Amino acid sequence: MKLTDLHKNAALKAENAVRHGGVSDRYGKGAAQMPDRKEQRRLDAAAGLVPFACKLHGDLVKQLRERAEAAGEDINQTVDALLRAALAAPADKPSKKK
Repeated sequence: MKLTDLHKNAALKAENAVRHGGVSDRYGKGAAQMPDRKEQRRLDAAAGLVPFACKLHGDLVKQLRERAEAAGEDINQTVDALLRAALAAPADKPSKKK
């Protein structure tokens, strides 16, 4: 067998492996698990969630992400819990300056 025949057989073997390798999760079974954006918005609206954007300092966002990761939650759940706790706490009344 010539060297070119060996390379040709190796290429055919690799091509055949790619052809029969299967379907990745992006297009196969895993694709059905994540809803598309429109479906996700519909699910969020049904759960009573409203998109709310605000600008925060980078160090604050870093703390939020770290806290969410430590709690095993996503950042939305962490921000929700922190806001509810802050709003439930009695507000400090600012002193009036005369």
